[in-house]
Amino acid sequence: MTAKERVYAALNHRQPDKIPYHIDFTYKAHQKMAEYLGDPDFRSKLNNCLCSLSVSKRNAWIEVAPDIWEDEFGVKWNREIDKDIGVVCNCRITPETLDDYQFPDAHDASRYENYPRIIGKSRDKFIVANIGFSLFERAWTLAGMETILMSMVANPDFVHQLLDRIVAYNLNIIDHACEYNVDAMMFGDDWGQQSGLIMGPKHWREFIKPRVTQMYQRVKAHKKFVFIHSCGRVSELFPELIEAGLDVFNPFQPEVMDVFEMKRRYGASLSFFGGISTQKMLPFDTPQGVKTIVQRLIDEIGQNGGYIAAPAHAIPGDAKPENILAMIEVLENQ
Repeated sequence: MTAKERVYAALNHRQPDKIPYHIDFTYKAHQKMAEYLGDPDFRSKLNNCLCSLSVSKRNAWIEVAPDIWEDEFGVKWNREIDKDIGVVCNCRITPETLDDYQFPDAHDASRYENYPRIIGKSRDKFIVANIGFSLFERAWTLAGMETILMSMVANPDFVHQLLDRIVAYNLNIIDHACEYNVDAMMFGDDWGQQSGLIMGPKHWREFIKPRVTQMYQRVKAHKKFVFIHSCGRVSELFPELIEAGLDVFNPFQPEVMDVFEMKRRYGASLSFFGGISTQKMLPFDTPQGVKTIVQRLIDEIGQNGGYIAAPAHAIPGDAKPENILAMIEVLENQ
């Protein structure tokens, strides 16, 4: 089977010949691993099953000061420490300025200009178009986390209006991306912390659920799979996400949910992508311990399909190179 065929089998809850997998690295982890292996191009040799496409326009990011990067929404990110994402350091929208704010042009053809070339050379990969910061995250990066959370209680109309504008923008992105031969759309939207939902279930149902349902159903109308990346303890939402049209949940963090129990409860309706501990196992375990746990994940979570094995997030800089190699060995030698 090709990588694409393995993912399709898994997402249709059939047993593939091998469990598909995908491994991403943070900037620091990639540097460390390249030095450890003496091979700066090691990542291209991992046989990952997914190919991710951006929906950002050409030159969407501009370095406006040393380590300060501005995205196409006008949000500035301080990357002095975190080289991968950064920390928001400005405010683009307030309740008073929302009506005047102009969203980027979702119809900008440069967003999709590389799709034919990348899809053409990645025919054996499962192609995922990725909308990062897709709703709640986009709102708080524009207006501030405190403002969004307080406004859910004190000024809900502002939050509804902002989220509606984000959804309208995203629906145009979905329609354009799905014109191409992509297999799935992935939404990035962290709703969780280690102990539960950031905004709580009541506000998630009021502000988030109806809008993710709208976006997921738009993807379904294009006959593509729906992925969500949402960090933290959000497993209480699984029944409602399945109802909304979700196919694949990521990052499936073992520190905040019993991944084996989640497979038993929801594995008939939901596929999982992740599950390999980046908070504890890869930084602190032994290579043999890593091999044992990764093999168990493959054997149990991967049974009857429904699993893409992966670290629960892009591998962090404190992960041990020998543990990363142990994980790769198990994944590659199925």
